[in-house]
Amino acid sequence: MKHKNNWHAKHVENQPLGDRLADWVANGMGSWKFIIVQTILVLLWMALNLVGFFYHWDVYPFILLNLLFSTQAAYAAPIIMMSQNRQNERDRFHAHADYQTNLEAKLEIEALQKSLNTMEIEKLDKLIKMVEEIKREINLKK
Repeated sequence: MKHKNNWHAKHVENQPLGDRLADWVANGMGSWKFIIVQTILVLLWMALNLVGFFYHWDVYPFILLNLLFSTQAAYAAPIIMMSQNRQNERDRFHAHADYQTNLEAKLEIEALQKSLNTMEIEKLDKLIKMVEEIKREINLKK
């Protein structure tokens, strides 16, 4: 069940497509699934080029594979940094929302404390009045 009114849902709704895409890419590249799939592809690439019967498109030392990794790293680093910057922005937004909630709770607690103090003073005033009346009655009987 998703809550549309929480701070995170509002933040995600306001993100442009590019930001959401960058977050999706960063999340994908930071997963075990990506590491496993990439490892399998690299091993397959190397195996096909080492034992290929007909055509070796990237012979050892796999210069094309190194170029692909360099290109991937050149794009992955800024995309991941963009995602981290947005995560920092989300964290700041969340901290501010928490601060506002705590501030509102503090004000409510202070108001309740004042109300309780007023009620306590009223009770004490009534008790004092009752004690004084009892004393008067006792003094009158004497």
